[in-house]
Amino acid sequence: MTFLKSPYILSVLVASFLCSCKVAQPLLPEAVKVPEAFGGMPDTTKSLGYTPRTIFFKDEHLTRLIGEAVENNPDVQIALQRIEMTRASVLVRKGALLPSASLFVAGGQQKFGAHTMDGVGNFDTNFSNNITDDKRMPEHLPEFYAGLQSSWEIDLWKKLRSRKRAAFLRLLSSEKGKHWVTTTLVSEVAVLYYELLALDNELNIIHENIRLQQKAVEVILVQKQAGRANELAVKQFTAQLLNTQGLEYRIRQEIVEGENALNTLLGRMGKPVERGQPILEQTLPMEISVGIPAHMLRRRPDVQAAELNLLASHADLKSAHAAFFPSLTITSSVGLQSFSSSYFFNLPGSLAYSVLGGLTTPLFERNTIRADYKAATAFQAEEFHHYRSAVLNGYREVVTSMNRIENLKAASDLKEQEVEVLQNAVATSRDLFNTGYANYLEVVSAQRGVLEAELALADTRKAQFHSLIALYKALGGGWE
Repeated sequence: MTFLKSPYILSVLVASFLCSCKVAQPLLPEAVKVPEAFGGMPDTTKSLGYTPRTIFFKDEHLTRLIGEAVENNPDVQIALQRIEMTRASVLVRKGALLPSASLFVAGGQQKFGAHTMDGVGNFDTNFSNNITDDKRMPEHLPEFYAGLQSSWEIDLWKKLRSRKRAAFLRLLSSEKGKHWVTTTLVSEVAVLYYELLALDNELNIIHENIRLQQKAVEVILVQKQAGRANELAVKQFTAQLLNTQGLEYRIRQEIVEGENALNTLLGRMGKPVERGQPILEQTLPMEISVGIPAHMLRRRPDVQAAELNLLASHADLKSAHAAFFPSLTITSSVGLQSFSSSYFFNLPGSLAYSVLGGLTTPLFERNTIRADYKAATAFQAEEFHHYRSAVLNGYREVVTSMNRIENLKAASDLKEQEVEVLQNAVATSRDLFNTGYANYLEVVSAQRGVLEAELALADTRKAQFHSLIALYKALGGGWE
């Protein structure tokens, strides 16, 4: 009857532990709903994010720079080391499922008090007729032991397996983190490259305007000598020339800063950055396919990393809940033991072993376990909102970049027409000024207008490439 009561009591205790902590509702990626299409426009074609970067970027100089950056960039190397750290964590969690074994060697000496149970027992034993001389125990008792000790926690409630799964998911997340670093790096290199192309184009525009303005100053000086212009006109043309020459040095400094920034991304110092065709001759894709939002979720590394972290936090929650239940641990040891070194290897007499299995049920530590469980629940909710935020940001970036590309294309077409009209206006104003039908202010104004329009056209073309790169990044392209 007593034997039957013990399992009954144990069952009652386990049931009380099961009821003592309410299981939290799991938060899974499926809870985040996304639209069927981007911006309400259905598009079931393959996403641009799946296009390899060597095909997406047509400029060979740019693809070469990107390859060098992916190989040598410090942030990529840091991400690789993070993968190694998480891989080591997986090995630790995997090892926890296996028995631990260690070699134990000990030697010592002890003396029991004369008025203790051990002291009296040993003293009395030495007078027994059953004890041979080699088994008589000295007053100062040596102790020699060498053997294997093992401990194994049986994973009854999948606590250890949940921890292993969480570590493995974080390993996958760290790999996706490295992919996102690569995607971001590809985007940054491309942005800086087209920034340099735009600055080169602006510098050419400045040089051409300086040449034309220098010629205009020469003409106005001749007209002043002939009495057809005054000193104020000379100063206006000269001031405009000086202003344009000042712009040249500002752009040169921006080129130096851009090259240094690009070299830093490439993990190098002081090397010139080779460029391809001018930015106005670089081709933009005629059609852009963004696919459906589900493509972005499967392709974009930061979204995938957030999803894996969410699943890992769910595994942590399972492990924290399993900590409420009793744990079964088996300990064992086997080795050689003797109080006399001369008989240490006397087998089987010196052979000693032990096996012990026991259930351990938390009692006073339950507040700590409950606190850990609440923390795991809150952490799962945090990771869920991280994932939700990643999805929202990804969707926003795709839609924003799509619309920006369309709007910039229309703006670029209009800006090209504006530049053509203003260039004709400059030529017309000079002819009218030379024939006396326009004043010098109209010529200065026309020249300033065409310079600003040409620079704005170059800036618009640069913005088009930047928007296309932003869309490629938003769709998860570039990390292959």
